[in-house]
Amino acid sequence: MNQQVRTALVIGGGIAGPVTAMALRRAGIEATVFEAYATRADEKGSALSIAPNGLAALEAIGAGRLLRECGVPMTAIVLESWTGKRLAEISTPPELEPMRFVLRTELYRGLYREAERRGVEIVHGKRLVDATETSDGVTARFADGGTATADLLVGADGLRSTVRRLIDPAAPDPQYAGLLGFGALLPDSGLASTGGRMHMAFGKRCFFGLQVFADSSAVWFVNLPHRTPLTTAECARLGPEHWLPVLREAVAEDRSPALELLGRTAPEQFLTTGAVESMPRVPHWHRGRLVLVGDSAHAPSSSSGQGASLALESAVELARCVRDLPLPQALAAYEGLRRPRVERIIRNAERTNSEKAAGPVGRVLRDLLLPVLMKSAKPAKFAWQFDHRIDFTAPVSPGTAG
Repeated sequence: MNQQVRTALVIGGGIAGPVTAMALRRAGIEATVFEAYATRADEKGSALSIAPNGLAALEAIGAGRLLRECGVPMTAIVLESWTGKRLAEISTPPELEPMRFVLRTELYRGLYREAERRGVEIVHGKRLVDATETSDGVTARFADGGTATADLLVGADGLRSTVRRLIDPAAPDPQYAGLLGFGALLPDSGLASTGGRMHMAFGKRCFFGLQVFADSSAVWFVNLPHRTPLTTAECARLGPEHWLPVLREAVAEDRSPALELLGRTAPEQFLTTGAVESMPRVPHWHRGRLVLVGDSAHAPSSSSGQGASLALESAVELARCVRDLPLPQALAAYEGLRRPRVERIIRNAERTNSEKAAGPVGRVLRDLLLPVLMKSAKPAKFAWQFDHRIDFTAPVSPGTAG
């Protein structure tokens, strides 16, 4: 097997794919992105947060300005009970840049333009169906009958990754968190700015989040407990005429702006994101010349606020490893660098999801204990997630572990 990686196929053109290709190119590896959508997905998705560690990952490959250009600072998360009682505040460590709230469409466009500027080719209409390895490389086969060959194939193809199945047919499926996601971006909320803070309320029947910006525009989201998972398409088919009354009933008893904001939300502003999901532990991140990055390997639920940031970190670390080490040592080192960190964050997010869907007794205990626990917790307890830096120039050694 020729173990020197000079070329790579990146499967998936969302957020992780272009960043992976840019990182690989910075490492001297020619990378091409193959995207299943026939056209650019500029209008897909709603909004997300990028933590300081995610910004640092972009900085490591000279792309941090993209996030500063499209992101709005989010300095803290304020947790509240359904009664309006303030339970806790989680702030970004003062020595770090704040989290960034960003529209997915704006981040996508920025990354797409930057990747093209750096010479990354992004090919659309290429849905991967299979891959074949030889001693000299790996060949991807697409649904349209086309093929492509390189030294390495990277799966940046999300929660329902085809590459993950090719690596391990017994790999787990995404795990439903018992919640459905909804939200909206409002040009005029009628509310005063929250001063860079995202307010999140553990409601009696759902979880509600809100941030109001300086011009009174706002974003809100709801995580609604639901016994059975529904896809984004299934939620959308029911439409806002079904869901808005359901959500208004769910927040009716909560002492928060939720009911008012739902009343201000026009049907065309309403967004559904379907089931809140995360990936269980994926036993195998790589096999031969195939490797996973981002949500295909490690997807904490949206409760973590770290999904996109972890994907950016992994893209950068993978590039460092295949730059410095031959296969398969490079892929083993990559997994050793990443797995302990991402699995710790996933476990934390799972605990948060259980609190969001708590029953009556669980809500009372949570609201009593959370302020005490947060008051006694030292800032360093949370800083480990945010204060994570990657030195792209540092060499990677065999046997590297996190």
